Amino acid sequence: MKYLIGIDDTDNIKTKGTGSRVRQLTQELTDKKYCKAIGITRHQLFVHKDIPFTSHNSSACLEIETENIEQVIDYSRNFLIQNSADGSDAGLCVANFNQIGNGVINFGKNAKVKVLNMKDAYAVAVENNIFLEGLTGEKTGIIGSLAAVGLRASGNDGRFLMLEEFEIREIAGIYTKKELQKIFTKIDIFDLENNIFVAENEKIFVGEWMRPVLRNGKQILLVELSNNQEYKYITKNKEFVKQISN
Repeated sequence: MKYLIGIDDTDNIKTKGTGSRVRQLTQELTDKKYCKAIGITRHQLFVHKDIPFTSHNSSACLEIETENIEQVIDYSRNFLIQNSADGSDAGLCVANFNQIGNGVINFGKNAKVKVLNMKDAYAVAVENNIFLEGLTGEKTGIIGSLAAVGLRASGNDGRFLMLEEFEIREIAGIYTKKELQKIFTKIDIFDLENNIFVAENEKIFVGEWMRPVLRNGKQILLVELSNNQEYKYITKNKEFVKQISN
């Protein structure tokens, strides 16, 4: 079965962010064969003076397939308690992908534009029968972790930090679409300006770090035409991807 795991506020100003922590957790879960990883998405939440956050107020969501979700929950809970930074307010949310309703999705969308509170989060979790637990500090990370699940379930928010069990940052250079799909089986490549999907044998320069986005529930790498004779396409730059995915 498919599940979403939302995680937020595991860091402090001296440590790596929640995205790095979730990538580490994902690697451990897959190494132990507790689940199959589909991907990790980063979701930008509301930045406001009344919301405490470390740097950018983003949360992360891991999509997995597993037949033993209780084992995954137990391991994730223990991992976050042991590895979250001093002063963090870590939260963990776990939901069956096929049972996530509009209430959860709307909570995620509201978290991008409104100041929400823990009472709001718990109420939505109870109403939708979703696992939600604060693990460290003030436990306010439950807000971001639930929001991450809602935004991932919406299918149209955020960008990928990890695809399947592979670090995106390890992929650099020139690939055909067919070659990329051998590494990342669910990815597709889209030419935004011409509104077309790239043919499988077209060459793409992915630069030093791919940044696929979540669109219509799919992993989409956005590209544009290039003037270079070695390859037809180049991936959209970091600033553009951040603009459309935040």
